[in-house]
Amino acid sequence: MAEEAVRNKKVVLKKYVTEGYAEQSDLETITSSINLKIPEGTKDAVLLKNLILSCDPYMRRCMTPRDPSHYLPSFELGKALNGLGVVKVVESTHPNYKKGDLAWGYTEWEEYTLLVSPPLLIKIDHSDSSLPLSYYSGILGIPGLTAYAGFYEVCSPKEGEYVYVSAAAGAIGQLVGQFAKLMGCYVVGSAGTKEKVDLLKNKFGFDEAFNYKEEHDLNDALKRYFPKGIDIYFENVGGKMLDAVILNMNLNGRIAVCGMVSQYNLGKNEGIYNLIDIVYKRILIKGFHVFDYLPQYGKFLDVALPYIKQGKLTYVEDIFEGLEHGPEALIGLFAGENVGKRSLVVARE
Repeated sequence: MAEEAVRNKKVVLKKYVTEGYAEQSDLETITSSINLKIPEGTKDAVLLKNLILSCDPYMRRCMTPRDPSHYLPSFELGKALNGLGVVKVVESTHPNYKKGDLAWGYTEWEEYTLLVSPPLLIKIDHSDSSLPLSYYSGILGIPGLTAYAGFYEVCSPKEGEYVYVSAAAGAIGQLVGQFAKLMGCYVVGSAGTKEKVDLLKNKFGFDEAFNYKEEHDLNDALKRYFPKGIDIYFENVGGKMLDAVILNMNLNGRIAVCGMVSQYNLGKNEGIYNLIDIVYKRILIKGFHVFDYLPQYGKFLDVALPYIKQGKLTYVEDIFEGLEHGPEALIGLFAGENVGKRSLVVARE
């Protein structure tokens, strides 16, 4: 007897957005169906129930036509978006996964997903159920590993150094700032609202924070908050912010380039004009890809989990409920509406 098909709601891209801000009307939620059975003879496959989907800034780049400079392909029109999430295995022919396993990794924006030879799927040891599963789309997933790798591995921090984090109230920035404070550094973050600035100072323990939208001259602002200069900059923004930071870097400063969210909605990227200071100050600017650091995921957990359980590392989440709210959740992220890590709960375990 054939397996009965069940509803499979999904979020799809209707048209590509070449420049400017994406809108909710560029996405839609549709309903199809899926058989909850892996086709006979299909090897190395997993049928997943999607529990939590991660809303991430890089997804804006995937809403444009194929860009050879981008490390991820564009979304396919009319098909479910793909991205990171927390899943439960419904059925498996893959030797590494069994029915009932919880995992995080790449999946699709729908209720159920069939993957053959999944590119990234890491099993979750959820024996400590005091930690919410949503943490694996944030602090214990790719954002957490990104913050760890960019700060510790790329920037090689030292106690007492001066650290600046842009987009500091986001999924990654909030962790970088806390890692820096635990290292004994002086930390300043920037964000786009008073609420986020207050969060940085009162929740995450940043020494100072400022609203970049209220600053008429970013160079002057950075001189005010860093009278002794910047040793480490964790770059999430790009454009005018990066240009101003370079002017305020110290000798042998390090810049870890995680992203450049200010450029994602532009048809043409902004130029950087102060590059000669890289020579004069011997500044190291290094872009990094978090997937290069996946082998260090266990090392990252060894650092992060004790801090979380001791209350030394905190995390703020911004969670939407229901796949039908997917377009609203994702588009709002691109406009900076999120406070903390934005995720979408599709189903409870």
